[in-house]
Amino acid sequence: MVSRRITLSLIRPTRRLYETLPVGYTDSRTRNAGNPMSREQFWFFHPFRVRYSEIDGQGVVFNAHYLTYFDTTITEYFRALGYDQYADAKKSGVDFHVVKSVIEYKAPVRFDWELDVGARVARIGNSSLTFELAIFLKGGGDALVTGEIVWVNTDQKTHRPVPISKEIRDLIATRERHLVL
Repeated sequence: MVSRRITLSLIRPTRRLYETLPVGYTDSRTRNAGNPMSREQFWFFHPFRVRYSEIDGQGVVFNAHYLTYFDTTITEYFRALGYDQYADAKKSGVDFHVVKSVIEYKAPVRFDWELDVGARVARIGNSSLTFELAIFLKGGGDALVTGEIVWVNTDQKTHRPVPISKEIRDLIATRERHLVL
């Protein structure tokens, strides 16, 4: 039997990580440290300003609020496409369920910062949509936070996956050229 040794190391954050970042923030740690998302990869952005109620005792956005930012941005993404997801779900009996959400924190986000949250559909499966999201300082180029949300299209009576309609696929493809085959 071969034994494997796993070594865990704790990385102490530098003081700079917790300092206030200027508008237009750029830092090689986030740009080059496995962060493939850049502002240019998104056509859609939704603005936010961090409210006092969204920060924690450390003065940064509390982790649960990032999913609210992402969810709101996805709703606005579809609104920008002219798709009323709520009305369609009521009419068709089919709606999306979140089956996966991932958040990667690259740098802290602080009170009163103006943000742009970018959203794009990275992949359309038979019954699933994979969204990539990123949070930028307003006008900034480097993502402070990135995320992935996966939705599965589901029959609301059976709660079983159903294929995504051609109409929704075509609508998304009007803006997400990388999905056009």
